[in-house]
Amino acid sequence: MDIKVIQSVLDQLEEERGVPKEKIIEAIESALATAYKKEYGKRGQIVRAIFNMDTGTAEFLQVKIVVDESQIYFDEENPPEQDDIPEEEQKKLYNPEHHILIEDAKRIKSDVSLGDEMVFPLEMKDDYGRIAAQTAKQVIIQKIREAEKVSVYKEYGEREGDIISGSVQRIERGNIFIDLGRATGILPYNEQIPGERYKQGERVRCLLYKVEETPRGVFLRLSRSHPKFLEKLFEAEVPEISAGTVEVKGIAREAGSRSKIAVYSEDEHIDPVGSLVGQRGVRVSTVMSELGGEKIDIIEWSEETDQFIEDALSPAKILDVDVNEEEMSAEVEVAEDQQSLAIGKGGQNVRLAAKLTGWRIDIKSIEGEKTSEEEDNTVESEESNNEE
Repeated sequence: MDIKVIQSVLDQLEEERGVPKEKIIEAIESALATAYKKEYGKRGQIVRAIFNMDTGTAEFLQVKIVVDESQIYFDEENPPEQDDIPEEEQKKLYNPEHHILIEDAKRIKSDVSLGDEMVFPLEMKDDYGRIAAQTAKQVIIQKIREAEKVSVYKEYGEREGDIISGSVQRIERGNIFIDLGRATGILPYNEQIPGERYKQGERVRCLLYKVEETPRGVFLRLSRSHPKFLEKLFEAEVPEISAGTVEVKGIAREAGSRSKIAVYSEDEHIDPVGSLVGQRGVRVSTVMSELGGEKIDIIEWSEETDQFIEDALSPAKILDVDVNEEEMSAEVEVAEDQQSLAIGKGGQNVRLAAKLTGWRIDIKSIEGEKTSEEEDNTVESEESNNEE
């Protein structure tokens, strides 16, 4: 990398990435000084480099701190007792590579004071021009990576919680890597919708649910099974949600199979359920097709617990709901022909209703007897999947 290329790259970094040229030159000088000291320096020596951007050459200086005999001691084998003295006030062992006595410093510069720095030129080594150029190149590459990392984190950090799309780059051990343009996101196996299959190059929409900054770079965690993905899909289809007139109060989701979403509107002239369904069901159909045909029950949220539980068990028809506030449980009575519908296949309907409402739900037939399959008709309230 010659000096013209270095200058061009520095200008580009400043214009496009907002990295000041001076900061990169400081980093180059620091790296050059470290490399020089490692190659030719002595113990305790302070080396400073000055990098000339016009010529691509570096000048090396040795820095010495001006001290007097109250700050140092000379006999390494017999250090002074300093147990009761604060560390910053303790004497340091004299090192001619690091210190210069004030009387010697005054012979060079008459107005020098304690604590000042004195600089002395260091010998320029024959092969150091090549090392300087190589070091500058490495620092610039590192700064480009750092700038890219900061830029990616800023861009995608602002989009956390939104839907983004990209193309399938590769699939490794069930995890799908998505090319998002400036970055690569990972769609882990457990965040995929069961049964979906993807091919290389295929376009995929996902929820960007977490942006992580690590020493290895910025990791973009994606999901298609998260309840928030369902909410964001509806938000894109339903103007009333994005406008704030319809509010999503809760979601219970078993990705790829069935979901329940509770919605509410303070405006009595707006039907929140109808807003999500759309004319002839076009809005909910669009969302369902994105999720591979996942069934979606849209329920109107209610402050009345018994009403909310009744609606949550849709499409089953409920005869009565008896709630126990202390135990957060409810006994629901249904007609015998509605019992299997209320419970759902494998207990799914009542399980999702319990998850959506946060209540334990027991289903009873009209005769007042509980169903024989306890695990199907009694569902413990589970932690809501609706946490962001």
